[in-house]
Amino acid sequence: MTREEDIRNAVEVMRRGGVILYPTDTVWGIGCDATNEEAVKKVYQIKQRDDSKALICLVDSDARLQRYVRNVPDVAWQLIDCMVKPTTLILDGAVNLAPNLIAEDGSIGIRITQEPFSKELCFRFQKAIVSTSANISGQPAAQNFCDIDPQLLEAVDYVCWSRRQEHQPHTPSSIIKLGQGGEVQIIRK
Repeated sequence: MTREEDIRNAVEVMRRGGVILYPTDTVWGIGCDATNEEAVKKVYQIKQRDDSKALICLVDSDARLQRYVRNVPDVAWQLIDCMVKPTTLILDGAVNLAPNLIAEDGSIGIRITQEPFSKELCFRFQKAIVSTSANISGQPAAQNFCDIDPQLLEAVDYVCWSRRQEHQPHTPSSIIKLGQGGEVQIIRK
């Protein structure tokens, strides 16, 4: 299967409200349409995770980021410009996303991916995509396809073919929370 066909299949599944497993700029992720409340609910069920713990999402560009955050603070753009490793920003004022994806304080964890497959997937889908580690809550994140619990492979609607052969260390993103007043809090290095 070509990468193009793989992306097309994944996009089609997400447009129908399905859940996918896919390689990201960090670890393998469980994904769905970040604007579809029912699809997000399925992700929480698959992960066996309490929905009070917010999930993050991926976008492909600065412009798409601005579609989901009311006011992106200047410090966020400065951080994005100088990041050397994938970094998720927790930003206030989430909009246009499934309500069960947004934290109680109205914030959202969001990351602009630079990795070719996930970037193309986000671009083709034209919306934010949920990106939570491919594991059951409390278990280690799947660094590579071979690390994914068979139970997850059965639970999703589509498993991407791209990058399945990889066997290299991958780590979750850094997480930085930004307050409206410019406060910066490092959640995970």
